[in-house]
Amino acid sequence: MKQLLISCALITGLSIGMVSYAPPVAAAECYADYKAKQDAPLRLHYGVIQLGGACRKPAAKAEISGRLSAAGWTLLNVLSIFGPDGLDQRKADAGSYFLRF
Repeated sequence: MKQLLISCALITGLSIGMVSYAPPVAAAECYADYKAKQDAPLRLHYGVIQLGGACRKPAAKAEISGRLSAAGWTLLNVLSIFGPDGLDQRKADAGSYFLRF
């Protein structure tokens, strides 16, 4: 009887743990808007980028910084993280830097 109670408690605990786990938002649905610069001469741009990693600011900063630095840009700030519903309102402002990197 005691083993049955222990087994039921373990199964219940594992079930609750599996149900309560929420995986991160799929990368295909995650975007960020950011500001970047180049020096000598100083150039600034605002852009929108699709994220391939975690959909959180700290991870986005590392990912965006890496992509931009490969093209000679320095990330200044990640403004926000959003889903596909935020793309249309940012497209005009980002211009040629809309989903460029």
